Parts: sequence; structure tokens; C-alpha cells
Amino acid sequence: MSKVFTALGDEHRQRILLLFEPGERLNVGQVAEVSTLTRSTVSHHLKVLREARVLQSEKIGKEVWFWVDRDWLLTVFGNVIDYVKEST
Repeated sequence: MSKVFTALGDEHRQRILLLFEPGERLNVGQVAEVSTLTRSTVSHHLKVLREARVLQSEKIGKEVWFWVDRDWLLTVFGNVIDYVKEST
């Protein structure tokens, strides 16, 4: 859970995450195209998001495609909500 919050604590990674429409898959080039960041910096941020399981990825041909792991995020945020409810 802490990896998710660490990954989402960065403003650039938040912006990258918000680029994804529901069910959409994007590659590094597509994210870099609409970002002020360099391709290598975008790659780094995508890696951090993937390692935190915020994003999933699949290599198809020469491209790596990323998408939001909504099930994992719902689990993490659901756990936080449950904790907050129990604490009150």
C-alpha cells in the first residue's frame, strides 16, 4: 500500500495517471507526446507506477503498453477507507 501512495505522491506521476481514459492503453511515446517531460523521464515515472502496481504493462512487438490497474487501486483505496471507518 505504501508503494502506491509513494508513487502517487509525485505531481508528474499524478498527471500521467490522469492521461489514461477508462480501459485505455498507452505507450511511452504517447505519454511523452502530451507531456512536458522527456521520453526517458516518462519511462522512469511509468516504471515507478508499474512497480507500485498502479499500472500494468504488456510488451507487444517493440512497444510496451501500459494501463491502469483499477482492481488493485480499488483494493488499496478500499483498505484505506475500511481503516478510516474502523478508526472513528
